[in-house]
Amino acid sequence: MSKTVFGDLGALLEHADSKFSLVNIVTKRARQLNNWIRVAEMPPTERREFFISEPLVDLTTINPNKPVSIALDEIAEGKIAYHRTKEGIK
Repeated sequence: MSKTVFGDLGALLEHADSKFSLVNIVTKRARQLNNWIRVAEMPPTERREFFISEPLVDLTTINPNKPVSIALDEIAEGKIAYHRTKEGIK
């Protein structure tokens, strides 16, 4: 198994049933974090209701400009759960 900056790839795969699922989970979560970043940068008077989800890891240790890295950290820490359905990942 190859090593990543986030630890062992095998450790990440413990939270997903395949590499394909892992990529889908990271992509979906990174999009949610992008919304959080975008809304946080807006002036309070321009903020409307958006679906945003703050990072589930320590805000003092993350770089908010790297949503994929944040998503991988959340998955590695077991803070993101998913279940497979017939329609896909939910």
